Amino acid sequence: MRGGRLAAGLRVAGTSLFAGAVLGGILAAYVTGYQFIHTEQHYLSFGLYGAILGLHLGAQSLFAFLEHRRMRRPRRPLKLARSVALCIAAFQEDPDYLRQCLRSVRRLACPGLRVVLVVDGNGPGDAYMRDIFHEVLGAADSAASYVWPGNFHAPGPGDSGGGGGGGEAARAVRHVQALVRRHAYVCILQRWGGKREVMYTAFRALGDSVDYVQVCDSDTVLDPACTVEMLRILEEDPHVGGVGGDVQILNKYDSWISFLSSVRYWMAFNVERACQSYFGCVQCISGPLGMYRNALLQHFLEDWYDQTFLGSKCSFGDDRHLTNRVLSLGYRTKYTARAKCLTETPTRYLRWLNQQTRWSKSYFREWLYNALWFHKHHLWMTYESVVTGFFPFFLIATVIQLFYRGRVWNILLFLLTVQLVGILKATYACFLRGNTEMIFMSLYALLYMSSLLPAKMFAIATITKSGWGTSGRKTIVVNFIGLIPVSVWVAVLLGGLAYTAYSQDLFTDTELAFLVVGAGLYACYWVALLALYLAVVARRCSKPQEEQHRLAFMEV
Repeated sequence: MRGGRLAAGLRVAGTSLFAGAVLGGILAAYVTGYQFIHTEQHYLSFGLYGAILGLHLGAQSLFAFLEHRRMRRPRRPLKLARSVALCIAAFQEDPDYLRQCLRSVRRLACPGLRVVLVVDGNGPGDAYMRDIFHEVLGAADSAASYVWPGNFHAPGPGDSGGGGGGGEAARAVRHVQALVRRHAYVCILQRWGGKREVMYTAFRALGDSVDYVQVCDSDTVLDPACTVEMLRILEEDPHVGGVGGDVQILNKYDSWISFLSSVRYWMAFNVERACQSYFGCVQCISGPLGMYRNALLQHFLEDWYDQTFLGSKCSFGDDRHLTNRVLSLGYRTKYTARAKCLTETPTRYLRWLNQQTRWSKSYFREWLYNALWFHKHHLWMTYESVVTGFFPFFLIATVIQLFYRGRVWNILLFLLTVQLVGILKATYACFLRGNTEMIFMSLYALLYMSSLLPAKMFAIATITKSGWGTSGRKTIVVNFIGLIPVSVWVAVLLGGLAYTAYSQDLFTDTELAFLVVGAGLYACYWVALLALYLAVVARRCSKPQEEQHRLAFMEV
């Protein structure tokens, strides 16, 4: 016992020192501004900080490539001897999306699969989801449904006691558990409580009746082989506690924002999470497509549900915290591109911005929780968490410094560098995916700099606020809160640009030449990419929605 505690203490100390060394090294490189090479007047230069970021991107790309090569290896036939349940969370879902989701469930190549659809709401306006459930998965003889006046933590009107008390509430709990464990397809409409309450109902009702639990959102179309592919990962390695799949965009041609989200999604899953998977430390198994060992879920179910942060109960980041709970037990988490799905993404800028703000809140909150378990996993998890966690702060400091203390050429060079890095990443993605459409990933850099960066800072400032998330898809609610940080950020940048242009001395001939050439290159980049976008993507965005969905089904 003492030896184990000593070893754990040494791992904690060693990991903490490593994290400090990584952060200290990056900070020293940034502050000193050490340059390997530069022109005579420092119009162009390459320094230590840039080299560190370049090495990080190179290492990430290499390990992602190695993980994809591992995924493509021939696999042995899998004996489907384990029981699996699919839990679907729904809230005011668009009827067409829900119908497509359930139809894809019927095509899953997993005999004996149980399906539990839990609807967050039990009013008359939610009944259409139960109707769609029976329409697609069967009538009352093959599928069961129940309108629960309450939920596990809140009794319905007139019930005595909570979910675990006596009277009607206790009978309702037993009825829900009996339905879920006796029927292959079950739909529960319960009192509103948020997504975590919905997921808790499915997990608690299942209990220990299955070996594995797959999670899915009601706007997701599943590939027929996704369940088997994730099950294979868990069966092959008992040290893996959870696995996620490749989440792509169902409605990517609905608007420019959904299209750029689609290329960003591909990079996030097939480069960033593929790299993490190489070391067994995927830090977020996405809600649309994931699978966990049920024994682990049942072990930390109550702690997961009761999560608080700074005294407030957590109401978002459910999937990221679920992943963190698995990691906290020392189990590995993996990603497989062989399991695929398509999911809906916001098509309007404001809804996308609110979604990103909510995700950023959960990222920073879970970063702190995740740091407690760095010592239980590969050092790559520590290293990558430090780099990605602090990168936005370094970037904001760089931008403000350039816009208020630099010269006009420094600002233009920064913009050129951002797009150059974007092009390099997009080119690698084109090679890895075998699809030239990924070249548009470089356009996402502007969206990151102009919108996502201030949204991250706003997320930190409002991290304890539970509102301002995305709404249900049946009725889209417009929320203008997300425009506040973007407007402030744009004002800061425009003010800095005006200040720098006003206070700068006359341009030298050399600097003027650099400005002309740089501005020309920047303009040519945008003209070329926008022309390609209009020629390749915009035409598909104008197609009828039904045709786009058919194309999406073909891609799966």
